[in-house]
Amino acid sequence: MMRMNLNLVPFMILIETVLLFITMLLLAGGVGGEVKCAERERRALLDFKAAMVDDYGMLSSWKGRDCCHWNGVGCSNLTAHVISLDLHGDSIGNEYFYFERFLRGKIPSSLVALQHLRYLNLSFNGFEDYHIPEFFGNLTSLRYLDLSNCYFDGRIPSQIGSLSHLTYLNLHANNLEDSIPYQLGNLTKLQYLDLSRNALQGIIPSQLGNLSSLHELYLDSTRGSLKMNDDGQWLSTLTSLTHLDLRSILNLSISYNWIQAISNISTLKELSLFDCALSDHFISSQTLRLSKFKFPNSLSILRLSYNTFTSSLLFQWLSNVTSNLVELHLELDLVSGLLRSSTPATSNHFDITMQSLERLHIYYYQIRARDFKSFANICTLSFLQVFGSDLTEDLESVLHNLSAGCVTHSLQELYLGYNQMTGLIPDDLSIFPFLKELVLSGNQLRGKIPDNIRLPSQLKALSISSNSIQGGIPKSFGNICSLASLDLSHNTLTGELPVAIHHLSGCARYSLQYLNLKDNQFNGTLPDISIFPSLTDLYLSQNKLNGKVPEGIQFPSQLETLIMNSNSLEGVITNSQFHNLSKLKVLGLSGNSFVLKINRDWIPPFQLQAIMLQHCKLGPYFPKWLKTQKRLMRLDISNAAISDITPNWFWALSTRLVSMNISYNNLSGVIPDFPLRFTEYPSISLAVNHFEGPIPPFLRRAQSLDLSSNKFSDLALFVCTNDTAERLGQLDISNNIFSGQIPNCWSNFKSLAYIDVSSNNFSGQVPSSMGLAVKLHVLILRNNSLTGGLPISLKNCTNLVMLDAGDNRLSGIIPPWIGSSLQQLEMLGLRENLLSGSVPSAFCSLTSLHFLDLSGNHIKGQIPKCFKNFTAMAHEEIIQDPFSHSYTVRHINGPRYLYNYDIITLLMWKGTEQNFNNDKLLLKGIDLSSNHLSGDIPSELENLVELVSLNLSRNNLTGKIPSGIGRLLSLESLDLSRNHLFGSIPSSLAQISFLSVLDLSHNNLSGQIPTGTQLQSFNASSYEENQGLCGLPLEKLCFVKEPHQESVVKTQHENDGFIQAFFASMGLGFFVGFWGIFGTILFHRSWRHAYFRFLNNITEKVMSRWQRW
Repeated sequence: MMRMNLNLVPFMILIETVLLFITMLLLAGGVGGEVKCAERERRALLDFKAAMVDDYGMLSSWKGRDCCHWNGVGCSNLTAHVISLDLHGDSIGNEYFYFERFLRGKIPSSLVALQHLRYLNLSFNGFEDYHIPEFFGNLTSLRYLDLSNCYFDGRIPSQIGSLSHLTYLNLHANNLEDSIPYQLGNLTKLQYLDLSRNALQGIIPSQLGNLSSLHELYLDSTRGSLKMNDDGQWLSTLTSLTHLDLRSILNLSISYNWIQAISNISTLKELSLFDCALSDHFISSQTLRLSKFKFPNSLSILRLSYNTFTSSLLFQWLSNVTSNLVELHLELDLVSGLLRSSTPATSNHFDITMQSLERLHIYYYQIRARDFKSFANICTLSFLQVFGSDLTEDLESVLHNLSAGCVTHSLQELYLGYNQMTGLIPDDLSIFPFLKELVLSGNQLRGKIPDNIRLPSQLKALSISSNSIQGGIPKSFGNICSLASLDLSHNTLTGELPVAIHHLSGCARYSLQYLNLKDNQFNGTLPDISIFPSLTDLYLSQNKLNGKVPEGIQFPSQLETLIMNSNSLEGVITNSQFHNLSKLKVLGLSGNSFVLKINRDWIPPFQLQAIMLQHCKLGPYFPKWLKTQKRLMRLDISNAAISDITPNWFWALSTRLVSMNISYNNLSGVIPDFPLRFTEYPSISLAVNHFEGPIPPFLRRAQSLDLSSNKFSDLALFVCTNDTAERLGQLDISNNIFSGQIPNCWSNFKSLAYIDVSSNNFSGQVPSSMGLAVKLHVLILRNNSLTGGLPISLKNCTNLVMLDAGDNRLSGIIPPWIGSSLQQLEMLGLRENLLSGSVPSAFCSLTSLHFLDLSGNHIKGQIPKCFKNFTAMAHEEIIQDPFSHSYTVRHINGPRYLYNYDIITLLMWKGTEQNFNNDKLLLKGIDLSSNHLSGDIPSELENLVELVSLNLSRNNLTGKIPSGIGRLLSLESLDLSRNHLFGSIPSSLAQISFLSVLDLSHNNLSGQIPTGTQLQSFNASSYEENQGLCGLPLEKLCFVKEPHQESVVKTQHENDGFIQAFFASMGLGFFVGFWGIFGTILFHRSWRHAYFRFLNNITEKVMSRWQRW
């Protein structure tokens, strides 16, 4: 028996090994295609997928039964339980393209089934309008939780405090509000806590002091109002802390124990006190109370930006309290921190005490050129950035002071951008022999770059953009064998581009990767760029390049960005010139006269993200090669001579675009009603084509939509689809063939700021639901057949800047609520309607009004004297706020973006209708013509001294032209014709030197036309049908020579007094003369007979002489 058992031992070991192996396979998920993760967990993941809106296919692999191999899912090798879920989104981009990839929706509670989950990363997704789920507190195995940049709303759930194993918690950049829950103090294993960039409020709970294992703590309160509790004593217990961010904590400036507590954290390496309202007073008080205070010796990075220190005191303090800093950030509050001091900013041996400093960032600080001497002796300094410091000194002086010490041998990166430095580019920059990056952008440097300039031999990047540099590119630039980036954009460089490129063809040709010559004055044609084998980015736009591009020109194979917009280049470009550009991402040829001859079946080697071919000839057929571009984000093929039916595949291609412009072509067809969903919120322009039929609902997901000047005919489906158009901010459907009533479904548009439905055939009343689009800035209803009155619901649109309902058939009185509720109005147009009644006095509250057009109605009564309250017409606007015509839209992943809109309005200007847009909006005008207004022209209008146009013609106005009308010195057009005005033309009118249109005809004016350079230059028709007027340019001359008019003309009151005296004397003389002679003849018979005998004798003598003759 024993022998038998012994013989079975090897066999039993083999059996046990096989069973163990099978068990492990089963635990790992089974064999032969069996389920490899728990069914309950797989279902939980599928529920999560069903709840998400996955525009980018991030969960497209989540199918089948093998959930452990789904993207983002990690399982245990032993138990097959789901232990990690990494579904973070992405966000990258530049000025030409923007790429995002994220999930959105509401996280389902089914995730609670993942009880073995240790790692959860949902960062950079779009969970706006949702709260952090409280059930996350039940995922008790979690060690790592990253919910940053998800735009969650609401409070931080206190249940998170139950995750006792948690070592990493990141809630950065959400919209979290209210206080920090004290329960977070229970997370004693926590090593990383980031609550920054939220809207948190209240006292920071002292329970955070229990987090003794914490290494990094970020409490940035930039968007909130957090305060330190108990003077911050709890900080002293965080003995493992290496990184501490207290930016924008409100009460740090009035307490001092917190900074003493920080001094006891011997492990602290990085401290941010950004925007904490710290000032000189804080330094002085702290020095008195804590005379022996010093930051920990371990502290290497200190950020003090956006406080209000004076520079000299700050540097003195830093010299006393720090010694081992490696990196220092200083930036002044631009509002209250620009304090000047006669003492050098960096006095008090700053350089001596900062002997470990490697990186120094100074923003908006008032330092002078002499202060750079203190930096010169910091022998460890490798990075120096001085930005926006208003140096206004010579660059050579700055560099001379900086090069006075040992820093010349350590400095590798020098950024001196936007400091208003003046002077020339020095001819020797090699004084910093180890310099690798030099930025001198955004200053006031002038002159030429010296031909013999000496540069550091190791220089990799040089930027002198946004200055006033002239001349060409020196040959010496081409001899820097390490040069990888050269930015000379936004200057006035001249010369032939081929020469400039030749000057770079030395050894730099092999290293150069980035070349930006944008916005200069280079001319000539495009040279051979293929001599730069490493070039990835080339910017040549906004120069004066001209001529034909050489046939067969080739580009470097590494090229990713090629932009030559806004030149005068021409020639034929074929697909063969792109054959080696497999890495190309951005192509910009707009604003030239290229002809692209591309084979119909060409498949490009690249996947472009931005295409800019405006004004290039791509037609007549729609470019089929676009179908292959699956990563396209920006597309501009406007004015490209395409005359074709737009293919259906194009609309499916456009779902990922952020900008699409195919306007000004001859594109036609009906846009199909695809169930498409834009993953972004694009700006779309289809204007000036021949599209027809209904507007499909999928276009509602645009951010800006311009469909003007087409043949669209049905608006109902687009406007009245049930889903909410959350982000559509601009809608222009003007100049189409819409008819019938405007659909009454505008309540679904939550972000609309601009609506233009002008020049269609709409009839009926203005829909009341338009008043529910409460974010409206511009509403243009002009040139339709709308009837009735404006709906009172529009009074809710208190942000309205422009309201134009002219050229319709609106009736009734002008609504007074326009004046009382729409007080942001700058332009109000109600011309050519059937409106009646008087001008509401409430209009006088429209102090921002630039242009008022009520012409062509049936308005009666007098012109309100309170028009003098139009203060925008009385004050000069030199610079218009660039953000005055803009609106914000909250994007799908949470942040709000600012968009500008153009106001383009049709005004009756100098007798003709003209379009005006943003750059002409400084024009100020009033047009009340063709109404039934009566009474005098109010003299109060003289106060509107910035008026450029005033039209009161074709009314029943009486009285005299205000004598002070000459105060309107900006006036270019004045029309007072066809009224009943009388009296003389005020002589002050001759003082308006810009007057180019004048019409005073068809009144009862009298007297001499005042002499002046302007008034005599107008055609006589400007004064016709005024029986009493005389003088040039009329043929009727004045019989009485009036006194020479002085250069300073008499006032109207003086003229009126003279005229009254003159006529009184004439009347008295006539009375005395007439009755003195005629009365005597009438009452004395003998005198009467003698008088008539005298007349008979005279008559006979005249007749006899006439007969003889």
